[in-house]
Order: sequence, then structure tokens, then C-alpha cells
Amino acid sequence: MKYISTRGYDRKYSASEAIVLGIAPDGGLFVPESIPLLSEDDIAEMANMSFYQISARVLSKFLDDFTEEELLSYTSQAYDPEKWGENTVPLVQMNSYNEREYILELWHGPTAAFKDVALQLLPHLMTASIRKTGESKKICILTATSGDTGKAALEGFKDLPGTEIIVFYPSDGVSEAQKLQMITTTGSNTHVIAVNGCFDDAQTGVKNIFADTAFAEKLSAGGVKLSSANSINWGRLVPQIAYYVYSYVDLLRREKIEKGEAINIVVPTGNFGNILAAWYAKQMGIPVKKLICASNRNKVLCDFFSSGKYDRKREFFKTTSPSMDILISSNLERLLFEITGKDPAKVKEWMRQLFEEGSYTVDPKTLRSLQMLFVGGFADETGVSKTILDVYDRTDNVIDTHTAVGFNIYNRYRQRSSDETKTVFASTASPFKFAPAVMDALRGAGYSNGRSTETVIKELSEESGLEIPEGIRDLSSKEILHKLMIEKEDMEKTVENILLQ
Repeated sequence: MKYISTRGYDRKYSASEAIVLGIAPDGGLFVPESIPLLSEDDIAEMANMSFYQISARVLSKFLDDFTEEELLSYTSQAYDPEKWGENTVPLVQMNSYNEREYILELWHGPTAAFKDVALQLLPHLMTASIRKTGESKKICILTATSGDTGKAALEGFKDLPGTEIIVFYPSDGVSEAQKLQMITTTGSNTHVIAVNGCFDDAQTGVKNIFADTAFAEKLSAGGVKLSSANSINWGRLVPQIAYYVYSYVDLLRREKIEKGEAINIVVPTGNFGNILAAWYAKQMGIPVKKLICASNRNKVLCDFFSSGKYDRKREFFKTTSPSMDILISSNLERLLFEITGKDPAKVKEWMRQLFEEGSYTVDPKTLRSLQMLFVGGFADETGVSKTILDVYDRTDNVIDTHTAVGFNIYNRYRQRSSDETKTVFASTASPFKFAPAVMDALRGAGYSNGRSTETVIKELSEESGLEIPEGIRDLSSKEILHKLMIEKEDMEKTVENILLQ
């Protein structure tokens, strides 16, 4: 299978080439030339497989320059039970009397966020891809983060031979736990830098660095090649498809659904990669009725699915779900390319309008195609807080702020539509990563004021009966190793200083 650019670049690439490059030379994103299907035999066989085996099977459909045996080796290492527990991505029924709602807990990895599922595997895929392509240069993983990708990527790539990793994060746009996780990271090849701005500033800066051919040539002369751990990299996105396939298979083998019965999937969404993975799962043959795209107050996606206009020219809000505080959802470009029948001219023009004029509007046919599957909605902080308390009172489950956005939008969708379809909620982070906001929801607004993050985390553990994840425990006592803060205009120079000093 070959990979092509969403913006029409005239060369096709192997899977390993696409993973090493991260982004296409014309600034587009790599997508498979065609989407592989899961046969009935595949799904039947998966009923007897563990998650790591299902993951390898799904990946083998997309990454055909890897054997399934190779992929099994990588997934078995990435999802080692010593890191994750016996069940990598448990699908939890909300309570015994509710057969409709299931939480897909994606946060049992080393950094307590869903990004671990892909970013524990990506280093294996990256190093293998480097070998397959014959690349001899040092690979620098260059990434912008809204909170979770950064730490997950750092954990995956730290001290990996032949690599450097540079993570940019918005200086005042992540939770205290997320920030401490990143700036206390060890590793001789890790670099964590605060950018004075929002996530979109950091993400745009990273994209501009990738698009600067003169800078790429300078790095190449110095023996360095850039790649990405953001979901703009196909190697980051494709492992996420596997857990949606797994959730459907798990419902089948537990006899919660019948063969061919469609499910809904609810995804709290910022950069659009996680819900796009669910869309790819549907295209592979997993029966999905609705994909519910849940936004916080930065509701650019909610407005887009309603009107067809994507408009980033709006007020930016800092919310209690900071990983979704995004106004430029990069992976939407992939969906638009697919939905328009792989029309690079349309996509290229819409992306030009977005970055030069701040908005674009899709044609009515494209909007109708999107609205047939996607439901958009948004929740403010009051709604998120009420939802956390409601879910706890109703089911005894404590959810984080991002997962709560998903429940909030779903509840309103179900009330309007009377849709009783069985529904999987992507739970994207441990509640301990956002403990102050969660405890404020459970105990009352302002409860966490004046308390240290570590104290609030301990109180949340006592309240919920949940064990504090190892990746969050005792963060405040760890040495701060990364202290640099820069202006967004200085990102490229900073990369040069790190890599070519």
C-alpha cells in the first residue's frame, strides 16, 4: 500500500517512508491510497485475541512493508502488562443495569493519557522504518503539545539511540500535572520548551518548521532529519484505529451486541486525530451509527459540523479541558480529503484560505456527507463540572474533564434524538491529571483553591478509591530539568541551537 499527500504531491510513499517523514513535502498529510477492509474472518479471529494481537492485525492492513510477525513483536513490547496492567484498554460497562453505555479507558499507560497507546508503539515503528528506508541521519522528533502528547512522546523516545525529541508546549495552556510531567522528564535526548502563546501558536510554529525547505537542507547537512510524534504523523494515528476495532470486538465476544449491530462512538476532540481514527475503523468495516464529536468552549469543530464553515477567527478560551483548547484541528484535513473523494485541489484551497484568511466553507455536498455520520456539540465549564458529578452519582465512575465533555454532549444528543444505540465513550485521560477541576466538581466550586496539586490528587484518590497512577505520583518532589521559555517567533532558531550546536 502506498501513501499520498492530501494536497496532491506527485510522489507516492511506502508506509515506512511516510512514518519517517511525518508530513508530506508539500505540507499535506499522508493518507493511505485506499482503506483496507476487515473481513468477517478477521473479526471472528479477533474474538480470541488480546489487544496487542488485534493491534498488530489492524496495523498489518495499513503497513504492508511490515510483516504481522514484526508488528506482533512491537505491540507485545509496547503494551507490556508491567506498564499497562493485564488489560491495556479496558472497556468498562458503566453499571450493571445499563447495557447502553461503555467507557473505553485509554489512560492506563505510563503517562495516564490516551496518547500512550500510540506513543508507546511509535518508537518501535519509527526505528524499524528508519532501518527499512536506509535512513542514516539522526531523527529529531519535533512535536507541539496541548498537554498529553508531549509527555507521552517524551516517555516513548527518551534515550532511544539515534533520536532527539523536542517538545513545545503553551506556557499557560496545560494543567499543572501535565506541565510537571513534561518538565521533570529525564533522558539525554529530551528537550521541553514553553512557548509564550497558545497551542495553535506552537502547532503552527512546528508546521512552519517542517515546511521550511531551506531549514531542512541545513539540518540535513548537519546529519539531522525531522519527523513528528503529533497525529499529523500516520504512524501516530494508525495505532489509534486499533482500539476502536477492539471495542467493537469486545462487545461482540461479551455478547453485548449482535453481529452487524452498529454502535455510537463519543470522542472528546481537539486536533481531530482520535475521532478520525474512529472514522477509519468504520471505513474498515466496523458498524458505526454516529460519531459524536465533543468540543469544549473552543467550539470550532462543533460550529463546522453545523454550518460547514471552519472559522479560527474567534476568541480563544483556556478551559478545564486544556488538551482540547485548539482552534486549528489539523487532522480534519485528512477527513476532508477522504470525504471529497480524494480531491487535493479542494483541500489545498481550503487550507490556503484557513491560513491566509482564517476560515473556509465547504460545499453543500461535502457538508451533507459529514452530517450523515458526525454529530457536533460543545460544553462549557459549568456543564463539564455538572457532568462529572452526575456520572459519579449515577455510576460511581470518576471521569476527567475531557471525558466529561463527551458525556455532556452525548446526553444532550440522546435527549433530542431518543437514540438508544449502544455507545462507547473514549475516556482520554486519568482524572488525576486534572484533579483540581475534578475535585471542584465533586466537592464544590473553589474547593481546590489554596491546596497544592499533590494534596488534591491524594484527596481525589481517597474520594474515588482509585490508585494514583505511577506517572503522576509525587510529581512536585521531582527535579525540574527543563526551564526554557521562548516567544513563538524563536521556535526555529531554538531547534537549530539544539540540533546544530
